[in-house]
Amino acid sequence: MKPMLPTLTFEVPEGDDWRYEVKYDGFRAMLIWNEKGIQLISRNEKSLLEAFPEIETFLFQYKNVFEPYFPLHFDGELVSLENPFKASFTAIQIRGRMRSTAKIAERAKQAPCQLLIFDVLQLGGKEIGDQTYIERKELLEDFFDKTGLPKNPNEKSEKLLQFIPSSDNFKQTWENVTLFDGEGIVAKRVHSQWEEGIRTTSWLKFKNWKFVSCFVTAYEKSNGYFYVGVFDGDKVIPIGQFLFGIQPEEKQALFQTIKENKSREDSQFIYVHPAICVGLKYLEIVDEQMREPHFDHFRFDLSPLDCTYEKFIQRSKNLPSEIEITHPDKPLWEKPHIQKIDFLHYLREISPYLLPFLENRLLTVIRYPHGIFGEAFYQKNCPDYAPDFVATKMEDGINYIVCNNLKTLLWLGNQISFEYHIPFQTIFSKGPSEIVFDLDPPSKEHFQLAIKAALLIKEVLDHLQLISFVKTSGNKGLQIYIPLPEDRYTYDDTRLFTSFIADYLVAKEPDFFTIERIKKKRENRLYVDYLQHAEGKTIIAPYSTRGNPKATVACPLYWEEVNENLRIEDFQLPMIIKRIRTKGDPFRTYFQAKKEQEFDAVLEFLKKT
Repeated sequence: MKPMLPTLTFEVPEGDDWRYEVKYDGFRAMLIWNEKGIQLISRNEKSLLEAFPEIETFLFQYKNVFEPYFPLHFDGELVSLENPFKASFTAIQIRGRMRSTAKIAERAKQAPCQLLIFDVLQLGGKEIGDQTYIERKELLEDFFDKTGLPKNPNEKSEKLLQFIPSSDNFKQTWENVTLFDGEGIVAKRVHSQWEEGIRTTSWLKFKNWKFVSCFVTAYEKSNGYFYVGVFDGDKVIPIGQFLFGIQPEEKQALFQTIKENKSREDSQFIYVHPAICVGLKYLEIVDEQMREPHFDHFRFDLSPLDCTYEKFIQRSKNLPSEIEITHPDKPLWEKPHIQKIDFLHYLREISPYLLPFLENRLLTVIRYPHGIFGEAFYQKNCPDYAPDFVATKMEDGINYIVCNNLKTLLWLGNQISFEYHIPFQTIFSKGPSEIVFDLDPPSKEHFQLAIKAALLIKEVLDHLQLISFVKTSGNKGLQIYIPLPEDRYTYDDTRLFTSFIADYLVAKEPDFFTIERIKKKRENRLYVDYLQHAEGKTIIAPYSTRGNPKATVACPLYWEEVNENLRIEDFQLPMIIKRIRTKGDPFRTYFQAKKEQEFDAVLEFLKKT
């Protein structure tokens, strides 16, 4: 069955006759489950199950939940979610090109994709495609209600079949899309029916375009595409080619200008020196090229020298208008070269992985007003000039910031807050939300001690069947997390365990580890600070940057990465997003583990000894 397709629009359809859904960038997918089994069919009528086995595995795990609704036929999008409003085009393309069964299985485990459902054609054997959009949507929402499956896209959920809701509020939906850098919106007519294989005007896609000013460099004779570039110093950087969006008379005029002013010509191209400036809109940058570029207008007001690679990169993300970005080109790090706008882009893209750890926790930040080139200072009190969307919590006479949303994170980033330190409990918890071992060697040259300690601790934790996670500190050590259910344990309880582990390490390798608090007596041994895990103490949050010259990040790791080849310097800010897109998030199941953690038996044993 060929899917119903939306028509691209550049005008927002508004009114009571329309509902709005977030548009996700992935593979269109039809889920059919009947007496023949499960089928997951692409837009080109090819099976997707072989490349995305995690979907089939999940469905079979919940087969008893789905059985009352057989046969069923859902319409949706197979995606690799980055956040609730954005899917990664790059990640899904990588998965789609994989052919190795072993690599597919590894990727499916580390970073499983999600099947987002937005329409239903058959449920319980009843054909419902001829019902109105709003009726189909209500039936689908009722299905997700009764089955307990996620009613909103959630990149953290282990339940991979998720619902795309609709809204009658375009403004709010669009704000979420732009804030989280999503692809766009699909507007759907309330009373429209599902039409097989039709590109319909009952569904309209409105995209979250980015804009760039660039200059024309060449014309391709065989297909009529215009190639464009920008300056990086004296060098011309190619950023893509366009054809769509330009009117026939504009296209003819541009071609004629290129022909009359060509610098050279060969069998394939007519080349021209940088002179003709144009404004283009596109979706995102993929491999340093524009994706889906469209002509917007000629830029007769610009010189080619105004069209720079730096501006192209800076404008590649539409940061929310509520955040006033000051001095975007301010240098924050030298090597690697990172400007303020780069840092803000990092915070925006890392937010789905960082924010869950900041949520509902009293935040202490370290601000670097001049980047790493000047003095830093701690900030606990929320300043009077903070905007209204910044939540706070008064504690011990300090009005702490509580960073519960992306706007707050970006505002803090604009204040050049490099480091985000959080306590071991939320504002609602009476006891610790996790146990953390901070393995801090005496110097960077002794990092192997942290690796050795981490692996010894992992052996014990595995023996005790405790779920653990590990990350770099971002400076010179490692940190091991044991997530705990909320409000079940006290700090006295967890100290029994941290002191037990510390004593074990010292007894196992007294030449390498110590619990000696006086530095002079440690003799280059790693100090196991089991007292650091206490009420009021803080730890650097996962994925927080650190204020050191190398721009390293407190980066989550897979346990198999903790070996003699591990280096702190390998986890610098510019490569973290790419790492997540290629390797996944090692802390993906962290909050799920809180529900599964079996710490009672361990604690009971320690209390008896």
